[in-house]
Amino acid sequence: MEAEKWGRRIRAFRKLKGFTQEQFAKEIGVSVSFLGEVERGNKVPPDYFLEDVADMLCVSLEELQPLDDKENKSKGG
Repeated sequence: MEAEKWGRRIRAFRKLKGFTQEQFAKEIGVSVSFLGEVERGNKVPPDYFLEDVADMLCVSLEELQPLDDKENKSKGG
């Protein structure tokens, strides 16, 4: 479930910025198949990957973070 939320956010931001999966994977130094697995929610994205994604998309990790996670952290949960 957690992986799916991250994947949806990453895909949405990637598309918003106009990147194809191929372009984006190359820019952040991962394979297209790895990026696809993350975007489909089959893999939980590692921290280093999230940092690279946020940097490439010019957003903060907080902006990239799924909304449910933000709400839980703000409530202390």
